[in-house]
Amino acid sequence: MRTSAQQAGRPTLRSRFQAALRVLLPTLALLGLGAEATANTLTQNVSWTIDRAGTSTKYRIVAYGDSIYAGYNGSVFNAAKYAAPTVDAEYLSAKWNADIESVRRAKSGAVASDIYNNKIVAEKSYMQAASTRVVTFEMCGNDGLQARSAFKSQTGTCNYAGMDTAVSNCKAYVAAAMDFINANAYAGTKLKVISNLHYPGYAADNVQSSCKDATTGATVNLQTLFLPKLATMNYWMCEHARLKGFQCADSFAQYMGADYDSNGDGLIDSDALRYVAGESEASYLTRLTSTLRSTLRDANTHFVSASASYDYIQSDNTHPTYTGGTVNAGLFGGTTGSGAPRYPTITGGKNPIWNQYGHERMGWAVSTSNPATP
Repeated sequence: MRTSAQQAGRPTLRSRFQAALRVLLPTLALLGLGAEATANTLTQNVSWTIDRAGTSTKYRIVAYGDSIYAGYNGSVFNAAKYAAPTVDAEYLSAKWNADIESVRRAKSGAVASDIYNNKIVAEKSYMQAASTRVVTFEMCGNDGLQARSAFKSQTGTCNYAGMDTAVSNCKAYVAAAMDFINANAYAGTKLKVISNLHYPGYAADNVQSSCKDATTGATVNLQTLFLPKLATMNYWMCEHARLKGFQCADSFAQYMGADYDSNGDGLIDSDALRYVAGESEASYLTRLTSTLRSTLRDANTHFVSASASYDYIQSDNTHPTYTGGTVNAGLFGGTTGSGAPRYPTITGGKNPIWNQYGHERMGWAVSTSNPATP
């Protein structure tokens, strides 16, 4: 006998469960391989509004990306409420004295081409809303992680093509994404910004490969191999941003450099590592891989002073730490909700925990380009 829901053509609880299970089983199987090696994708969309007292004016920040902007925390059901885009929404709310809707259209595990085609292009309507004032995105992390994982599994003679392909794809899709956003975002959008990549597992990569270089016949140091590839991706994110009217939030510098001068060169490490507008790719790579290499630190121990540090990376050694609880985001849909700002007043452009968690630091980095008015 058919139920009333079946007669009306609506999915029953059983059918919804079965559909979710078909997604869940392969997802869990792939997650069992480790966060770095997974090739699955998990949509984690969230809309959260910072509901400010005394105002009904609402603007929107739209964020496209992978597990970083999703606020991934190892769960297939929920994600961080205050991932970097929503942290920035708080900064915008305080600066503009307005309600700010943070719309995160994210896909954990997605490579750059997937984010471009199935988020930025396919879901362009979110940035076309008349309330949109900020559009931000991040990508390429999974291109790098998958290429790194494949290289680590190599034996015999090393093949570097996978890493080169990841860099090439990153450069191409970052440029395409910026062009598309420029052509399609609401005309009143005030800020477009990309966040570049931190280096997850930097310390763990300071080991030798299982394969051997064809020329030297010796194994290669993984960290020494991967750092220039990541740096090349990051350079072109920031350089494309400069050329295409975007701002670049240099999350690599914010995560990987201490907030004090550790080498006595007169510069705070996190400032010294930042991309400099107009510099050459060769200059940038030399600074990060040679001149300032000694100042790079794994973001699991981010020093805010010579004697104090915070952990910016979760136990999976990949995703940023966060605070402020979670929201539904995953197999059973995403959250649409609102809440009062954690910090109604933000003095000096930094909330009290701006440098204590990975997502707080990234959200602050994005916020440094926020316009004075909407």
